[in-house]
Order: sequence, then structure tokens, then C-alpha cells
Amino acid sequence: MGNLLDRMEPLLAAMPSVRSPEGHVHFKNKLIWTAGILILYFVLTNIPLFGLDPNSMDIFLYWRALLAGASGSLVQLGIGPIVTASIVLQLLKGADILRIDTSEARGQVMYMGLQKLLIFVMIIVEAAPNLVGGFLRPDPVIAQAFFGGNLFAVSFIIFLQICIGGVLIFFMDEVVTKWGIGSGVGLFIIAGISQALINGFINWTPVSDPYPIGFFPRLVAIGLDGANYLQYFGTDMLAFITTIAIFLIIVYVESTRIEIPLAHAQVRGARARFPVKLIYASVLPMILVRVLQANIQMIGLFLNNVGITIFGTFDGQTPVSGLMYYLAPINGPSDWMWWVTDLGHAPWEVLLRMGIDIVFMVVGGAVFALFWIKTAGLDSKDVARQIQNSGMSIPGYRRNPQVLEKYLDRYIPRVTVIGGVFIGLLSVIANLFGVIGAVSGTGLLLTVSITYRLYEEIASQQIMEMYPFMRTFFGKE
Repeated sequence: MGNLLDRMEPLLAAMPSVRSPEGHVHFKNKLIWTAGILILYFVLTNIPLFGLDPNSMDIFLYWRALLAGASGSLVQLGIGPIVTASIVLQLLKGADILRIDTSEARGQVMYMGLQKLLIFVMIIVEAAPNLVGGFLRPDPVIAQAFFGGNLFAVSFIIFLQICIGGVLIFFMDEVVTKWGIGSGVGLFIIAGISQALINGFINWTPVSDPYPIGFFPRLVAIGLDGANYLQYFGTDMLAFITTIAIFLIIVYVESTRIEIPLAHAQVRGARARFPVKLIYASVLPMILVRVLQANIQMIGLFLNNVGITIFGTFDGQTPVSGLMYYLAPINGPSDWMWWVTDLGHAPWEVLLRMGIDIVFMVVGGAVFALFWIKTAGLDSKDVARQIQNSGMSIPGYRRNPQVLEKYLDRYIPRVTVIGGVFIGLLSVIANLFGVIGAVSGTGLLLTVSITYRLYEEIASQQIMEMYPFMRTFFGKE
């Protein structure tokens, strides 16, 4: 693997990227860049794919909240290729197959180049099955009007548009990371899920019955009509309670931390604390777990559409039998409350599916959390080196990276696993009871946590703007 990477180094170093700022970017400019990318994102979600048949199927129907894309639009793939490439890299690095030292400049360039190369590959890999599997169908009217009835030409143009949208999302993510606040991936998730939540709360449009689909309009309309709440409100109240509970739990947990005291070796009286949050690895590893599930389902759905049903069969986009049914996540009460809805499966089959989903999320949350801190430079070794380079040390301990690493090993790995397991369980519980706006419990959990951390970063940026010397002290310059 090392020899192959060495031979690929010229290619990896030449991968296209957004130019990094040469100096400090003012806080107001960061806000402008972030807002500009957010507006561009919403514009792209409203640009339909030219030549697409309106009756096409959305292969990622149940994953829209996480993928931050829009069905039938230029950003059909959303952040899927970025996250899938990250999964592959983290698995390779976590298994020590990919041996790149990201603490060195050369290693960082190679790692980033490899990640970009994988993203471009995943854009093609995820775009192609949409057309080959017959999910995104070319419009015969467009084919006849512009290409003499050649459906393949229309399919190829749709494929190119999807690839262009995937590349645009990748570069927009880089712009936010380097010139804005937070990350583009987090920003797009917040944008998509917030839009769905607002729609879920105030949408006045009726869908399956005479009453509006939005929570508050539906509540009022049913009350004014004197209809039976139990009959028409269903599990909406349960979803509302779950939504509020998830919001409060995440805000509380984000503020729960272990603080390791630090003192400056040369400046007497200068003290600080290094926080190890309960959700130390953030909730982003949950994206990796859910997108891994999405890719498994995508493969099963693709095989089903081309006539290979050995792994299970699908009714539209819903798995109904075989291995794919048991590997599919629970998306709401209608997926497991067999005593309320006829699910077409025996109770033991539903319970087995629930058990597999819980194990997948809990184990996946812990494993990907450990991989995440390793690749993101948040493990004990990297943190010890950062503390050492900042001139800080733990009072009562020798100022030595190995000593710091051993001390941090008491907390960081354990807290990371506990946090990953907790977030996995919380995500499953949220999905079991459902949330407002047809967004998954995982999606809501991600949105609240990312928004909270974005708020913390904005507050930190404002403080450093007021006191410029702090940028040098914390290595932000």
C-alpha cells in the first residue's frame, strides 16, 4: 500500500482544491462566505435535472435528511460521496492498511489528495446506479424533441448533471471549511433538516386526509372540526414529544464534559482547561453509520431492479423480504408497531430487525467514533502533542508528550466509546418514535448537535476577533 501511495503522490498532490487563505479571515467575511454558500446550496436544490422523467424513483428516499440533497435536483447525491469516501478512508486507516502520517506536511497532502480522489470516484459510483438501475429515467418527450428519440443520450446528460452537482457540493464544502464557519457538510445538513422541520410544523397542505400535514395547522383544524384526535392525529403527538426531548437531551449532553486542568510552563498564573465532552467525537460518526446503511440498501435496491433478488425484494424503495429487510433501519412507529399497523411480518421478524438496527447503531457509533478521533487528530497522542506545542502542561506531571498521552488515555478513549454508544442508542430511540417533519431521528440529532457546536465556534471566533493575541496562543493564526 505504501509503494502504491508513493507512486500516486504526484497525482494526489495535483488534485484540484479551493485555495486556502494566506492570512487571517475576518469574522464578518467568514459570515459572508458561509451565507453565500448557503444561498447557493438552496439555489442548486431548486434546479431540476434536465431530461428527467417526472415519474422517476428516488433511490435515497429514506436518507434525504442525512444526505442533504434534493431529489431530482442538481444536488441529487448531496453529501453522499463525501461521507462514503470518508467511511472508506477511516476503515482503511483504522485497520492500519493506510499508513499515512498526517502529522507531517507530506502526509497531510497525500491524505487530502487521496480523499479528494475517492470523492470523485464515489460521485461516479453513486451516480451511475441511479440510471443503470432504472431509478432516474430519461423523459421520452425530451429525447424526442432534442435527440431524435435517443434515450441513452438523455441518460448520459442526466448522469453528467448529477456528477457536476456532486463536484459543486464538494468544492462548496471546501469553501466553507477554509473561508467560512464550521464545515459545508454540517451546514448543508442543518439547512435541509431545518427546512423539513419548519415544513413539518406549519405546512397547511393536506396529503392523505382532509386535514393539513403540518403539526400545528393539523392540531387546530382537527379541533375546529370536532374530529377524533386519536383517529387523525395518530403518532404526531408522540413525534412532537420526541422532537422536544431530543433537542433538550442533546443541548444538555453537549455541555457535559470532563475538564483537564492545564498550566502554562513559562507564564506564571496562566491556566486553562482542556474539555473532554461526553460526545467527544461529535455526532458526525453517526452520519458514517447511517450512510453505510444507505449504501447497503442502495446495493440491494439496485440488484432487485436488475432482477437479482437473492438478498431480498423491494416494494418500491421499501425492503419487504430477505436480508435487506433485516438490515434496513427503523424509520418510525409504522415500521415496528405491529399491533397498530399490519406490517406483513411476524412479530419475531420485526423484533429481529429492531435488534439488528440497535446493534448496528451502537457498535457502529462506538467504532466510527474511535476511527473519527484518530483521523481528525483528536486522539490522546495528537492532543498531547498539541498541548505540548502550546506551552501548556498538566500541573503535577512532567512536561513530556508521552506522560501527557498516558494521562489523556485515562479519559479520551473511554469517553469516546461511551459517547458513541450513547448517541447510537439515542438515534435508534428517536427513529423508533419518529420526529416532526419526516426527518429521521438521526437527522434531528445531527442538526441540534451541529447547530450547538456552530454556536460555540461563532462565539469562539468573536472572542478571538476581539482579542487578536488569542489566535496566536491557540494556533488559529
